[in-house]
Amino acid sequence: MSIHPGDSPARPLAAVPDLATPPGQEPWREPQRWWPALDAATASLDPPLGVLSLEALRWNAHDLLRRAAGLPIRLASKSVRVRGVIEAVLALPGWAGVLAYTLPEALWLAAGEAGQRDVVVGYPTVDRAALAALAGSPELAARVTLMVDDVAQLDLVDSVVPPSRRPALRVCLELDASYRHRLLGHVGTLRSPVREAADLQTLARTVVARPGFTLVGVMAYEGQIAGLGNAGSGRGHVVRALQRASALELAERRGAAVSAVRRVADLEFVNGGGTGSVESTHADPSVTEVAAGSGLFGPHLFDTYAHFSPAPAAAFALGVVRKPAPDVVTLLGGGWVASGPPTADRLPQVVWPQGLATVGREGAGEVQTPLRGEAARSMAVGDRVWLRHTKAGELSEHVDRLVLVEGGPGLDTGEARTVGALDTYRGEGKAFL
Repeated sequence: MSIHPGDSPARPLAAVPDLATPPGQEPWREPQRWWPALDAATASLDPPLGVLSLEALRWNAHDLLRRAAGLPIRLASKSVRVRGVIEAVLALPGWAGVLAYTLPEALWLAAGEAGQRDVVVGYPTVDRAALAALAGSPELAARVTLMVDDVAQLDLVDSVVPPSRRPALRVCLELDASYRHRLLGHVGTLRSPVREAADLQTLARTVVARPGFTLVGVMAYEGQIAGLGNAGSGRGHVVRALQRASALELAERRGAAVSAVRRVADLEFVNGGGTGSVESTHADPSVTEVAAGSGLFGPHLFDTYAHFSPAPAAAFALGVVRKPAPDVVTLLGGGWVASGPPTADRLPQVVWPQGLATVGREGAGEVQTPLRGEAARSMAVGDRVWLRHTKAGELSEHVDRLVLVEGGPGLDTGEARTVGALDTYRGEGKAFL
């Protein structure tokens, strides 16, 4: 995909929503009222249909600010992939900057007079065309920060555009934040090869010594805390104990690494964590900002966390197209499986009507998803089923837009109603990964 520094992204289908005031009530706690209200509000629209509740989004955005307790939050765009939502959330005090997932995406978000001024690419890039576009634009080079954990990544940048022919490019170093357990071994994501303070400082010295780069940040993502459910007894107790131990170990090691790098360069930011680890990341004094994104949409992954409970802001509806048996309805589509290990907890969660479940031998399919349960007996072809995605931003890869719904049971804004729509990245013609 070609990236032109002057590109100006198309505007979304609705004005960027105002998220300044969170709702005083939480009607989504009553499924028997919440889901029928969304269904009624969108009754004239054909499935597949993605919906975003503005009240629930407001509640989630402010609840993340409450949990961060004054620490700035960098918005993880991978978990949203709707530019209008990104803009609306970043308008709230306390939210600052974007954590992008690819360099082409970062350039697109940062382009133009209205572009984002502070975009950190969360993963290293080998996209030569995007690197050439970044190096060819002083404006973009001042707004976008590259992620680096290996000298080979610096070499690749130089091979695309030599330092003498480009502005200095901003660089963030990534530290491995995984946990090493004496019995379980490596616990966490396999990301950066740089783990110890001395090694991060050595990499920092290399960056500072090389022309064409400016070291501005450090990142460490503790996925074993941020992305692992810890509710309940039994397994939940074990996970919580593991996460406490990991947080203590990481605070000491990350603190030492950040101190070592600060002796080499003045850092603008130290980024850590994710939606599931806001509290423990905030407790680390070496961290200056926390990343979060999926908590804005409140996917069903977070139903398995003990210390917070986001609202189900984003959901989707699929249509019933068959009844192969009295207690079975078949949806068109539904195989919207989340990333990660291919287990049942990565499938969409049926939330309304209640009493429906996927069929073991078929699961959720690309073109059809049978559901069995007593609720199916009273359903007919043309009815709709509401589901929640396991994760967040991947939902936006399946629909062109998210319909905005405002109001609902128990809210002062009255009955639920549609108030427009926002294009997803897909709807704006973008497929970044």
